[in-house]
Amino acid sequence: MFPFPDKYALLAGDAEGETELTAFDGALLAARVGNYNIVKMSSIMPPGARPSDRLREDVPAGSLLPVAYGYITSDRPGQVIAAAVAAGITGTTYGVIMEHKGLASRRQVEREVEAMVREALARRGLPVLEILVVSAEHRVGKVGCAFAGIAIWK
Repeated sequence: MFPFPDKYALLAGDAEGETELTAFDGALLAARVGNYNIVKMSSIMPPGARPSDRLREDVPAGSLLPVAYGYITSDRPGQVIAAAVAAGITGTTYGVIMEHKGLASRRQVEREVEAMVREALARRGLPVLEILVVSAEHRVGKVGCAFAGIAIWK
């Protein structure tokens, strides 16, 4: 059984690269998770989890790190790309996390992901105490990536 996570961090970064993979790697580094083996997780926020800025102190480089994330890459110079994640905090139980990305501005993906969180919480009959949103926007030079995520850990 995995330990129940009680901490989270909102992460966002963008980068250029020579390839889509190196642009993605650069965006992970910019978001402070480039030295972890990130494991994509689905969209439930652990109950009682608290925000933390101690990711690097708590989790050694090379560790597996659960992250709910969205990202987008593009090789079209001048194109604007953006990624966002949002966490719906209920204050009473678990919450939800939603991810979104697109050929859009940061504001556009933020609005969309916030609406997704509201819908997901309403579907579950959960109250909205707070919605946390983090995003990254990038104007492509050669090959670019925008990444946004929420890491959870114990």
